[in-house]
Amino acid sequence: MGYASLLNADIKEDGPLREYIQNILSSSQIAANLTQDLLAFSREKTVNKQPINLSKILEEFGGILSNLIGEDIKLKMMLTDKDCIVKADDNQMKHVLMNLATNARDAMSNGGELYICLDSIEIDKTFIQAHGYGEAGKYALISIADTGVGMDEDTRLRIFEPFFTTKEVGRGTGLGLSIVYGIIKDYDGYIDVSSEPGDGATFRIYLPLVVSESEQTKQETPAASQKDYRGTILLAEDKSAVRKVMKTVFERADYKVIEAGDGDEALDKFAQNKDVINLLVFDLIMPKRNGKEVYDIIRKMRPDIKVLFVSGYGEEVISKTGISKEGLNFIRKPISATGLIEKVRCIMDR
Repeated sequence: MGYASLLNADIKEDGPLREYIQNILSSSQIAANLTQDLLAFSREKTVNKQPINLSKILEEFGGILSNLIGEDIKLKMMLTDKDCIVKADDNQMKHVLMNLATNARDAMSNGGELYICLDSIEIDKTFIQAHGYGEAGKYALISIADTGVGMDEDTRLRIFEPFFTTKEVGRGTGLGLSIVYGIIKDYDGYIDVSSEPGDGATFRIYLPLVVSESEQTKQETPAASQKDYRGTILLAEDKSAVRKVMKTVFERADYKVIEAGDGDEALDKFAQNKDVINLLVFDLIMPKRNGKEVYDIIRKMRPDIKVLFVSGYGEEVISKTGISKEGLNFIRKPISATGLIEKVRCIMDR
């Protein structure tokens, strides 16, 4: 995915190879999503919940969703001009959107329209009595509606059951919507669906708002230019292919990169460059010493050093390192080039 993203950035919009690269990215993303579904379903996935702006995510993610659903389906987005801040995992929310958009696409085999709306509402006693669920408070409401084939009442009632699917063999695992349901419930939110045969379907997601607009404005004061985020990164990753693509991504974003192939080499490289390194980006599980062990040693030399751990392992392995208990920065593989740089910028600017 990393190398395909780099190719995609270098090829012209109308280049003849661009379609092939897009297909590689799409296929690898499907594989990554399925792996994440299985990890989440078995409670093996690490979740990084923090205040995120749904308005910003939907604006940035619109282009990806347009490519996902295809040219014969029109995407129409109607977003409130207010910031909708909820406590959630950025990647999980994108996964939720991709899952629902994919289901909508499959329900419109002959084309159609997909509407994604974002607004803020207040759940009160009247709402709770009418819907049979909810807790009073202010919520962000994401509505995702399609003009597809719809579903009957029996299907609608079972739509969030694990392994339930109406798709033919080979096209659906039956995990997607149950994972979406689990994610939203984990955020203390609610999700429901309304539909009738031949009349499309509408999914509504309610997530509690956690930060006011004024508070969020104060938090989002850093400048956006790349030169404000330049620095030196010590990158420790034992898989050379992964290390090389991460190095390229960092260098393209104007960071200087010092490489290490294992824990011991990372210690040596830090000792040689300890006064110029601004951030450690460490694979969590490496030969000789794992990333957390190396960080603990380095922290004794530089207590102020910042760190970002990266791993594709499940929660059982990650929890043994203790990074979650200490609240250390963590990002899960696979991660897009954009997502990686955004995370690094956030840490460096903090």
